[in-house]
Parts: sequence; structure tokens; C-alpha cells
Amino acid sequence: MRTDPDGVAAVRRARAIIAAAVGAPGAGGLAPPLPEGFDEPRGVFVTIRRHPSGALRGCIGYPLPRYPLGIAIDRAARSAALGDPRFPSLRPAELAAVTIEVSVLTVPERLAFATPEEAIRSVRVGRDGLIVEAPGASGLLLPQVAPEQGWSAEQLLEGTCEKAGLPPTAWRTPSVQIYRFEAEAFGETTPSGPVERTDTTATSGDERHARRT
Repeated sequence: MRTDPDGVAAVRRARAIIAAAVGAPGAGGLAPPLPEGFDEPRGVFVTIRRHPSGALRGCIGYPLPRYPLGIAIDRAARSAALGDPRFPSLRPAELAAVTIEVSVLTVPERLAFATPEEAIRSVRVGRDGLIVEAPGASGLLLPQVAPEQGWSAEQLLEGTCEKAGLPPTAWRTPSVQIYRFEAEAFGETTPSGPVERTDTTATSGDERHARRT
């Protein structure tokens, strides 16, 4: 994301796509256009959260830059509302009680380390999101998760393994590959309200909900 207005445009677009996807009244028109620069392929996640609790209501995205950013936002927004297997499809009545966040990812890079201690030192809480891949399994956690949960770098590694359906200590196994990435995130402060850049390093006891996206 080049500027904060770009982040605002991305979130407004995601909400409009979600409203149309769930059949909200009056949502049949065109979604607001995106500024120039959204045609570059980027990884992106769209997160839907209940307000004011912040509890997760849906989160789907693309870790790798498979699509132009604008197309990726549209597809991720629809899938977060209708296709997250952890939740039922979002209902139109829920739109007034959820907030939308868009996270644009850097290209994941392989985390190379010789010892577990080196891996822990290489992961920075609040900056890094992680992807864990093993034969038949993969899991991803966004950078926002560890600070919200009050996790250390080691706990982030363990939590990402659990997200992949693996034992917490699987990251120590040579056959498991770990990738890290960063994200620019923008989210609504209230449903359909102001959009602000998300501080991924912030830790708040009130917001430390189980948000394993």
C-alpha cells in the first residue's frame, strides 16, 4: 500500500464486495473503484471481526502474489464472508456489527536457521507473520496475531504449527519449512466507520482475543 488513502480505499472496497456477496439491501451497485497501483500482484488477507469484542468472524486470503491486488481483495473479501470453513456464511444483518480489515503482504521468504535458538532470534513479534509448510499440511498466522495473544517469538512458531495441524514443536523438524512475511494492515475502528492503519505491534488485554487468522 503506497499511502493511507490507498488503505482506506482497499477497506471500503472490501466492505462493498462483502455487502454485495451476502445480498445486503441496496448493495447491488458497483463497488467503489480503487486508485492506480492496485494492478500489481500482491498477497492479501481480508479479516472480518465482531464489534466491539474483536472476535474473529472470517478471514481468507492469498499468501502469495497470485493475482493483481484489486482482484485479490475482491476474491478474499467474498471468501471471508461466505467461504471460511470455520464459520457460517455472514448474514446481511451482521454487516452493521462487524469490522473489516485488509492486510497486504510482502512476498514470503524462507527462514533459514541452524539451531532452534537462531530461529527464535530471527522472528520479530509484531513485524513477522509466519507460514509453516510440511507434507500435507500448511498454516499461516498474520503479524497481528502474536502481539494480540501476548506471544513470544517461540510461541508464534508453535502457534503457526498448531494452525497447520502439526504438533507445536514441529517447526524444529528439518522437514518442516518456515516462511516469514510482513504486512501493511488497515481496518475499520467501528462498523463502516473510520479506517486506520493497524499497529501490528500493539498489545491490548481487551483485544487479546483468539484471532488465529
